[in-house]
Amino acid sequence: MRQGPLTGLKIVEFAGIGPGPFCGMLLSDLGADVVRVDRKGGRGGAASAVTERGRRSVALDLKSPDAVEACLKLMDAADAIIEGFRPGVMERLGLGPDVVLKRNPKLVYGRMTGWGQTGPYANAAGHDMNYIAITGALHAIGTDDKPVPPLNLVGDFGGGALYLAFGLMAGVIQARETGKGQVVDCAMSDGAASLMAMFYGMKAAGIWKEERRSNLLDGGAHFYDTYQCSDGKWISIGSIEPQFYALLLEKTGINDPDFQRQHDRAIWPDLRQKLANVIAQKSQAEWTEIMGATDVCFAPILDLDEAPKHPHNAARQTFVEVGGVVQPAPAPRFSVTPGAIQGPPPAVGAHGRTALSDWGFSAAEIGALETSGALAS
Repeated sequence: MRQGPLTGLKIVEFAGIGPGPFCGMLLSDLGADVVRVDRKGGRGGAASAVTERGRRSVALDLKSPDAVEACLKLMDAADAIIEGFRPGVMERLGLGPDVVLKRNPKLVYGRMTGWGQTGPYANAAGHDMNYIAITGALHAIGTDDKPVPPLNLVGDFGGGALYLAFGLMAGVIQARETGKGQVVDCAMSDGAASLMAMFYGMKAAGIWKEERRSNLLDGGAHFYDTYQCSDGKWISIGSIEPQFYALLLEKTGINDPDFQRQHDRAIWPDLRQKLANVIAQKSQAEWTEIMGATDVCFAPILDLDEAPKHPHNAARQTFVEVGGVVQPAPAPRFSVTPGAIQGPPPAVGAHGRTALSDWGFSAAEIGALETSGALAS
């Protein structure tokens, strides 16, 4: 039995990589019935495939007209779909929005790409780093010497999957009110640009410089940076507000009068070095004892082994273990209809018969798909 605030929502996900599966995971974690259309011959099902958890897999040969018709029937019953192919691929398969929306006018057709459906780069290959490069985000992140890719959090997952999930839900609400579905063109480059809204505002206000590590939030300020401790581990300090900054000076024992010039950018590099010298005198554990859970705005910087064991994460059960794999629990949290991991990552085609049956296919129709080779049995 599925649980969560999206229980009853039906999503068809065409198998892909990166933001598509992560979007499917988010929706499944909150209760949506996500059926993933995989290509025949794949495997899948590894417990480590965390972003594939919680849905059912139907393996179809999309070169078969019978399989295409089965996809169309699935989409007839769906509230929304997720597809992450390059522009034009779904149309060539006979599964484009012009065809599908005529059959199911209420469908929300979610398209996840790096560059979007239109524009000079629309048909070009790319990865997260490329998509955020043209938005100003990548230029702003890194060291004095070079921009540094921020994992694939800003493009794939932040600018892509989260915006697609948001767009799909907005589209479903609209469709339920008006009976009219639509296409959601979700480009990671668009989403990453949207995430930069505050920084474009700061630039317009004259308080953001183009040079990395020269601004309030990019490690330029000594009171908003990371510092290495005596044991080689690191801590994060974000003491922006004056009362938090005063507490930082108190906890570190700093009484140098230069530190009273908190917002004098000219001396930020010197103050950063002085603060680094102080932090280097104690271990991460010692600084956590001194500043943890205080208004300094402090946290130890933990690796992927350490993070699940942190007392705050442990108390909130932020991480769970499924199939021997430690992974993030569903988020956000709901007081009445909490989400849940609905199941492990599926093997390709593991739910062909049951998923199709639940979605309105007769036993004869399922048998015919298996006989023709369109459906993996």
